[in-house]
Amino acid sequence: MPQFARSLDVYQGFNFKKDKQAPVGYITKLKVGDNELKADQETLKDPEQPDKPLKNKVVGVLSHYLWETGITDAMYLSAQVSTANKQMVASALLGTWSNVEVLFSYTVYEYDPLAKKYFKSNYIDKELKGILEKNGDDLNLSIADDPSSEVQSPKNFTLQVGIKPQTLEQSVNIATGSGKQLVKQWGVTEAAK
Repeated sequence: MPQFARSLDVYQGFNFKKDKQAPVGYITKLKVGDNELKADQETLKDPEQPDKPLKNKVVGVLSHYLWETGITDAMYLSAQVSTANKQMVASALLGTWSNVEVLFSYTVYEYDPLAKKYFKSNYIDKELKGILEKNGDDLNLSIADDPSSEVQSPKNFTLQVGIKPQTLEQSVNIATGSGKQLVKQWGVTEAAK
């Protein structure tokens, strides 16, 4: 089965330059259990309209994204988050988890050399509902102790999370070029008994 995997340019995400054509991505909402990360990165540029800021504030600048595109496959996101969000996640990881539900939204942008513009290559219209993936007995959520060296300012930390879909049908938009999109299903509604 095909996969949607992207290595994204963190520097370009924080310091968007019109003449560079690297893929970028942003997490615009992330709530894990009872902990909602703050959308506290406000001055980032919209790749589709580089003279304007993004409409939504950003929780994190994506560095990697992976989804095997199966309806029950997990999505894996790695992003650079603020010091405040790092402290919140680190504190939550030291506690106990009774609620592992995840609400999240994100957008991945790529450059189309034929259309000569950026386009949304993976995005959602409505926030997705998932649950934290488990690796054995551990939840697939981590935060770096040390700041990233890729972008020095603002200080940022690597967050990694694996998210499985909840038992409901949800939609993910994927595009291979400007105007070349399709909708993939993520999650399955539980059959009536």
